Amino acid sequence: MKAVPIKNLVERFSLEVLVGEDVLDRLITKPRTYRPGLEFTGYFDYFPKNHVQVLGRKEITYLHKLSQEERQIRIGNIVKYRPPCFIVTANQEGLTYLIRYCKEEGIPLLRTKDSTSSFIEKYDAYMVRELSPEMTIHGVCVSVFGMGILLRGKSGIGKSETAHTLIGRGHRLVADDIVVLKRLGPDTILGTHHENNKEFLALRSIGLLNVARVYGSKAFQDETRIVLDIKLTNWEKDSLHNDLDLEPRYSQYLGVEVPYIEIQLQPGRDIVGLIEAAANNWYLKQQGYNAAQEFMKRVEGREL
Repeated sequence: MKAVPIKNLVERFSLEVLVGEDVLDRLITKPRTYRPGLEFTGYFDYFPKNHVQVLGRKEITYLHKLSQEERQIRIGNIVKYRPPCFIVTANQEGLTYLIRYCKEEGIPLLRTKDSTSSFIEKYDAYMVRELSPEMTIHGVCVSVFGMGILLRGKSGIGKSETAHTLIGRGHRLVADDIVVLKRLGPDTILGTHHENNKEFLALRSIGLLNVARVYGSKAFQDETRIVLDIKLTNWEKDSLHNDLDLEPRYSQYLGVEVPYIEIQLQPGRDIVGLIEAAANNWYLKQQGYNAAQEFMKRVEGREL
C-alpha cells in the first residue's frame, strides 16, 4: 500500500508543527481529509480514523464554546482513535487543550494559514496523485495540442526521434523511455516521468538532450492526461491501410480504457503530421463529431 509520511505534508504546505516533531514519520494511506462533526457529539459508527482530520473555524469555534469538562470528553473520544494527524486551518489560536491531548496521545498537531476550503482543495489534489495506483511502461509520453499521447513500439522504432520532431513543432515532452502512469479516477490516466528522466530525451547517434535547456521551458511538461495510445510499427506490405475504424480500439492501463491507434512507418511518411491529425481527430470526437460516421451516412444516403 502506498503511503505518504506526515513530514512530506509539512514541507509541501509549509505547515507549522505545534505538537509531534518526533512523530512526523507517521504514514498517511488515505487520499482525502475529513472534518469531524458528528464525532464531537459522540457518534463514531462511520468515523474514518485513518484520514487526516481538519479542524476549521466551525469545529474550533464549537470546541471553544464547550465547558472544560465537556471539551475533554469530546476531544478525548476522537484522539483515542489515533488519526494520522490534526490540521488546524486559518491560523486559529487558543489551542492549548488540543496541544495537551495530542501530546498525550503522540498525534501530530499542525497548523496552516490557509482557509479550510483552500487547504482541503490543495491537499486532496496532492494526495490523490501521491496515493493513486501507478505502473511504468516503456515508451514516450508527449503533450500534443495539450493532449497527452503515449508513443509505443519496439526499441529502435523511432519513438524518441518522433518526439524530438514534435518538440520542434511546438509540442511538449513529458517522459522518454520510462513513462509513469497514474490512475486518478475511473476514466483518467495521468502520464508523467519518474524524476530521473525528467526533461531528458535520448536520441541515437546524438545522446541525451535536456529539452528544457536546449529548446526552452515550454518544450517540457511535468504531467498530462493520457487520451491516446499510439503504437509505431514497421510497414506491412499488402496490409489494409485505409480502415475506416468505425469500431474504436482500446488499450487498458490500470483498468482505464485508452483509445488505441497503430501507425505504420515507411520512409517519407509524415508520422508527426499523422500524430497531430490523430490528436485533432480525437478532440473532434469529444465534441460529438465523427468523420467516419458522417462519411458512412453520406454513402448510405446515396445508395437510397
